[in-house]
Amino acid sequence: MSGTVLVLGGRSEIGIAVARKLVDGGRKFVLAARRSGDLDSEEASLRRAGASEVVRVEFDADDVARHREVLDGIVAEHGPLETVVVSFGILGDQERAERDAAHAMAVIHTDYVAHVSILTELANLLRAQGSGQLVVFSSVAGVRVRRANYVYGSAKAGLDGFASGLADALHGSGVRLLLVRPGFVIGRMTEGMSPAPFSSTPEQVATATVRALQRGRGEVWVPPVLRPVFFLMRLLPRAIWRRMPR
Repeated sequence: MSGTVLVLGGRSEIGIAVARKLVDGGRKFVLAARRSGDLDSEEASLRRAGASEVVRVEFDADDVARHREVLDGIVAEHGPLETVVVSFGILGDQERAERDAAHAMAVIHTDYVAHVSILTELANLLRAQGSGQLVVFSSVAGVRVRRANYVYGSAKAGLDGFASGLADALHGSGVRLLLVRPGFVIGRMTEGMSPAPFSSTPEQVATATVRALQRGRGEVWVPPVLRPVFFLMRLLPRAIWRRMPR
């Protein structure tokens, strides 16, 4: 299989891990991120995995006015998109967000508003192309929002709903959307935090993601045990739920 794999959020540990697992002789890789000149380690990681063509593109997820311009430039220069991995995002600081509305809005803008913008543009572009795969990372934090991280969780809840609806809207178009719902991921984003039960690594999330892509799945929970766990979590009384940790 050949084509262009675009990673939006080109320094994301999960995004790069997914890209490494998609390496074959015919694929070109485009890493899009802010400060794209600083992506040496990410590019080297793909080249060590066997990628022969890796390019970088400047991309600011929060600059929604330029989303379509950036995408059109990538397609014009690097050809049709086979797979787009949408892996940008921020965790934010819950305590700060409760005091500082601007910080709360920054989290919501990056983790929800910017995703709505780029996914809408991507859906239109891939529909016109007649093919393509979208990978979107939600989180179990959005399945039932917890007191301990409700700003981030609410953004993921919105993204989960939007991506689910978009997947249905894309049915029959030749474009497929895979929605990934990881639990706590041990990595740079969560450095210094105590891992939650059923934690995973970026590599484990990537393995599950690529396997789901290959099987034509529409959604995947990582690890799978989280699906029944959160079915039960939804049934917990609110008085207990509000005391749940992150």
